[in-house]
Amino acid sequence: MMTKTNRQHTLLARLLGDRSGNFGMMTAIILPVALATAGVALDLNKMVQIRAALQDSADAATLAAASALAADGITDEAAIELAKKFMAAQFSNINGESGSDIDGAEDDTVDKNAIGSVERNTTTASGKTFDVTLSGYYNMPTNGLTALLGWDKVKLSVTSTAQSTTESKNALSMYLVLDRSGSMAETTSTVNAATPTKTVSYDCSYYNNKGNWVKKTCTRQDTNYYTKIESLKLAVANLTTQLNTADPENKYVRTAAVSYEAKMYTPVSFDWGTAHTLTYVQKLIADGGTDSSAAMARAYSDIIKSSEVDAHKNKNGQKKPGKFIVFMTDGDNNYSSADTKTLATCNSAKAAGVEIFTVAFMAPSRGQELLSECATDTSHYYDASNAAELVAAFKEIGEKATQASTRLTN
Repeated sequence: MMTKTNRQHTLLARLLGDRSGNFGMMTAIILPVALATAGVALDLNKMVQIRAALQDSADAATLAAASALAADGITDEAAIELAKKFMAAQFSNINGESGSDIDGAEDDTVDKNAIGSVERNTTTASGKTFDVTLSGYYNMPTNGLTALLGWDKVKLSVTSTAQSTTESKNALSMYLVLDRSGSMAETTSTVNAATPTKTVSYDCSYYNNKGNWVKKTCTRQDTNYYTKIESLKLAVANLTTQLNTADPENKYVRTAAVSYEAKMYTPVSFDWGTAHTLTYVQKLIADGGTDSSAAMARAYSDIIKSSEVDAHKNKNGQKKPGKFIVFMTDGDNNYSSADTKTLATCNSAKAAGVEIFTVAFMAPSRGQELLSECATDTSHYYDASNAAELVAAFKEIGEKATQASTRLTN
């Protein structure tokens, strides 16, 4: 009996002391954990990238919806639906994903998952303000290694808020700096649609059969092309129409203008509305050389005066009106020193928060270069090669100056 018991103890001790299977056991335990850890590391990197794409999509969507509310006057419901669809489309473009969850169910896409809201505020000073908020999520499928831990997908959530206001449609001061040099009398390639032909007189004197000289004037019908100065007057009329549409009661828009050739002409000072400025432009006559430096300096000095801000504050309560200079030329300054002075003024104006739109109208390369450098950015520079393009440029400037401002608030 004692011998059997001792034998059992010996077998048990040998079994407990045998370590030949430990590696296999440890491998069986540790390997899945190691693989899962590697899978998590890969998915973490993917999560960062996809969440960034989702956030960018949400930001773009709220900005688009807020802008549409202010500019197009759509309903809150339409704005929210726009934001959802925009977010899904942007996410698909950026991330290359369809926006579906792991199962690909059509009722579980980014736009279906999103929740949006719109808050409207109205103040007497700045019109309407719109706050658009959008929250959404995307179910990111994990890789097979992470799935070992029981996670087949990860929910990535984002929220974005954007604000738009109609304030910038109203409160603005705009100064026109216009070239009236002799080259502005030249014709363009655009036919005057109102009077496409014109009667031209010419000398058709002749010798009669008796050898006598007969003085005679004849007429013919020629194509009637717009001159540059006529095109400018049409363009400014189009611009003022945009401003008048935004401010029909002349309570928020102030305009002024100055013209130049080799010298600066007496400007028309800032006043409410556009009638005085349009009248000034309609009287312009093309003549002389080209030097824009004094005219730009005058526009800059007038538009940054504190009295201009005070005028808005006292009239409409707005303390930060938009400030714009529209600078147009069809040629080169006669002296390079005028370019240097003009550009210095442009830089000072931009540093002071003035937006500068520039229009090169059938201008040579040096004139184009000056206006390109003077503009606030490339979207503020226009190169018009004919009358139609000049009118379109001034119209777009009016639209941009009066459009609603939109910004992210999160």
